[in-house]
Amino acid sequence: MRKRTKTAERTSPRPTGRSLQIGGPAAKLGRSSSSGPAERSGQHPNHEDGGARHIEIRIWLRLLACATRIENVLKSRLRRDFGTSLARFDVLAQLDRFEPGLTMTELSRRLLVSNGAVTGLVDKLVADELVLREDHSTDKRTVIVQLTPEGRIQFRKMALRHEEWIISLLGDLSHEARVELLHSLTLLQRRLDASSGKSGRIDATALPLADQNAD
Repeated sequence: MRKRTKTAERTSPRPTGRSLQIGGPAAKLGRSSSSGPAERSGQHPNHEDGGARHIEIRIWLRLLACATRIENVLKSRLRRDFGTSLARFDVLAQLDRFEPGLTMTELSRRLLVSNGAVTGLVDKLVADELVLREDHSTDKRTVIVQLTPEGRIQFRKMALRHEEWIISLLGDLSHEARVELLHSLTLLQRRLDASSGKSGRIDATALPLADQNAD
């Protein structure tokens, strides 16, 4: 009986599962869980609705996977259709919202990146004559960044296509599903804002290398 028990232990199947193919941090987070591989990955069909013990981790992995895939599509299409990057698009989008312009500090805060990361992007946008810098009217130590007329025209073209891409990516969800998803994510964002005080910053190295080097 003892030998048969050992044999059973040696030959019993181990749980298997596919991890999300989204790279380092998410994969490490999944491995840090005490659950089996199938539950950690959130991909095994038998664990989609059950096993709520680690549902927070599975939600995080699913959010990251969806955000990464959408971002990759947008990056690819912006590069293909407009020869630009998502990082440049984000800078132009903020400046389009604030027609009088933004200081570098305001711009970096709205983008949640460091001043250094924004400075490099703005330098290249200035060289392309899409944005300009002007001295502040009362504080000569402060610089205001604005869209040029050509920059606004170019951004509006990109924004229209960007909107079409987002609609096409999410269009398969029903209206009810989209409303529910928006509501849930709004609640999550408010909770995160409250817990962090909206003080979180991303260092320049956190920007994707493609966005830093290709601009």
